[in-house]
Amino acid sequence: MFLRRRERRVIAAAGAAALVAVGLNLAFSAVAAHRRRKRRELPGFTAQVNLSAADIKRLADHVVSKSKETYDAVAAVPLDKVSFSNVIAPLAELDAQQFPLVQACVLPRMVSPSDDVRRASAEAEKRLDSHFQQCRQREDVYRVIKAFTQKGERIGLEATRFVQCMVREFERNGAKLTQSKKTEMEKLKSHIDDLSLKYIQSLNDSTKFLLLNEEDLAGMPLEFLKELENTNGKWKVLLTSYHVTPILEHCKVGSTRKLIAVAYGQKGGKENIAILEKLVQLRHRLARLLGYPNYADYAIEPRMPRTSRKVLEFLEEMSEQLNGLANRELSVLKDLKVKEEGDAQFSVEDLLYYMKRAEELKVDLDIGEIKQFFPVDLVISGILKMFQDLFALRFEEMKDAETWHDTVRLFSVWDASSSDLLGYFFLDIFSREGKYAHTCVVALQNGCLCSNGTRKVPVAVLLSQCPKEFDGNSALLRFPEVVRIFHEFSHVVHHISNRATFSRFSGLQLEGDFAEIPSLLLENWCYENISLKMMSGFHQDITKSITSEACQSLKRRRDIFAGLKLKQEILLCLVDQIIHTGENVNIDDLIKDLHPKVMLGIPLLEGNSPASCFPRIAIGYDAVCYSYIWSEVFAADLFASKFKDDLLNQHAGLRFRNKVLAPGGSKNPLDIISDYLGREPSLQAFIQSRTRNSL
Repeated sequence: MFLRRRERRVIAAAGAAALVAVGLNLAFSAVAAHRRRKRRELPGFTAQVNLSAADIKRLADHVVSKSKETYDAVAAVPLDKVSFSNVIAPLAELDAQQFPLVQACVLPRMVSPSDDVRRASAEAEKRLDSHFQQCRQREDVYRVIKAFTQKGERIGLEATRFVQCMVREFERNGAKLTQSKKTEMEKLKSHIDDLSLKYIQSLNDSTKFLLLNEEDLAGMPLEFLKELENTNGKWKVLLTSYHVTPILEHCKVGSTRKLIAVAYGQKGGKENIAILEKLVQLRHRLARLLGYPNYADYAIEPRMPRTSRKVLEFLEEMSEQLNGLANRELSVLKDLKVKEEGDAQFSVEDLLYYMKRAEELKVDLDIGEIKQFFPVDLVISGILKMFQDLFALRFEEMKDAETWHDTVRLFSVWDASSSDLLGYFFLDIFSREGKYAHTCVVALQNGCLCSNGTRKVPVAVLLSQCPKEFDGNSALLRFPEVVRIFHEFSHVVHHISNRATFSRFSGLQLEGDFAEIPSLLLENWCYENISLKMMSGFHQDITKSITSEACQSLKRRRDIFAGLKLKQEILLCLVDQIIHTGENVNIDDLIKDLHPKVMLGIPLLEGNSPASCFPRIAIGYDAVCYSYIWSEVFAADLFASKFKDDLLNQHAGLRFRNKVLAPGGSKNPLDIISDYLGREPSLQAFIQSRTRNSL
């Protein structure tokens, strides 16, 4: 998925910080004029690439200076003279002009081949992050914006939503607090950051291990054993996911699986539980300081459900709806255990092992063989063709464009019917030293309408770490890598399809739950026969695409034991939601109580606490762990209702592009999806899709 919370902070801040009226176009353009003269002019594209370390520093200085100038000008407007033109319009224009400049400073940290440039970019990011945080806390600017909201000037619906979002952003960052309370807020945030880091560092401790005999590891693949260190005739098993997960999946010895599960579950131990309990207390204090009853309501307010109560109702209903499916799946696993071990007592440590055994029995799939059908070049060309066909788009590669590396490709995007220019995207998919290590999408420029009537078009960058060619042959991708690139390219198309007026309503600055829905919807194409064949071909003879049987097996592999897997996820989501809703919740007691209720009677392993080794609760997804399941449910309903029976129906794709993708964040996402479906979204499509292929 596109960059997550901490990594997107500056990106989001540039959109939320707000922004400069008419003089900005000339001022911002002057800073980079010498850069633009060196590259081909691209209509609607003012974002910059290939900045030097010195350029980045100068540009960051300029961004800070112009941002402060605009904020000061807005703050100076007398409260009885406020209007859209002297308060809101300058802030919106600053956003439109400033966002691509901020991204020009930030992107090189992730992609530049130069150490000096990456270092300068990282320093600029830190400085800009701090600056925008201060901007969002300016009480003088907030007071003027609030005065405008009370004046009652008539403005359009999107402008009204823009103002509402700004007010909420200022208030969530403490703009209406007294100075002493702002200081308290900053101390709380700093303490929370420190404890979150401490929790993660404990989990990342790679020094803890167990020593096991060879017979203890019966069933483990030879390749796995070769990677283990042998100490005095015993195998050294590190308590990391790289060692623990394979053992829980493959080891035939039940006592070993239990030993490993207990040891790993105690890795964070009481120390991490104590840290988490302290974290929760501090988060509640922060939320109450900002006027919220608890931290969960604070975290969820800007997202689709709006309240923690809605999330709890969703999780509880989902868990109940899954009971039938999960019980059937558990019966299959119990029968397998009786046949293999003669023991009907089924425990937590048995889940992964018997799921794997059942998968081997029920899914005829050789992952190594499947990889032979996914050469990088063929996958990329297939993805591009599919999105063009489905969404009535035309991609044109711009061979002579300036980029930051010679392996980077730039494409313009056009509406296939009207030939209107919609935007641009860069593909930077091959691995190289110093480059960001994960697959993601970064917005380089947001689509928006400027004060002079011109429109900036959206520009996105798709980053990945695909292997390069070997001996003149295209490298091969593992199937999960294919899905990941497909998912991220969906974000690219979402961003470029945006037609909102305001920059802050870009396709990559949406409410967290909504941002993932289109990409999770489109992931379904990775498991369907017709679309898989479009992006596959045997590496030695690309005319031979993947077989229909293999396509079906990939789908079965995705969905097998979906009920039990989701139940495990729901358990942790419930823990996350309950501790961030209630006061002084004993986390150990909570998990002991919830585990058998959610997991169909399977008790928690004695001494274990999943919350002590669940990093999403500590950082990044605190109080919003539900989000991925929520997005999956909406995506499943959209797929079943609109696309399942005709995957390449351009009429349906174009309607989705115009009705769901184009508005960006300019409308309430629940209204967007409900209007598109003609009803409120339902759990049933999701449950049915997973039930159909589970066993």
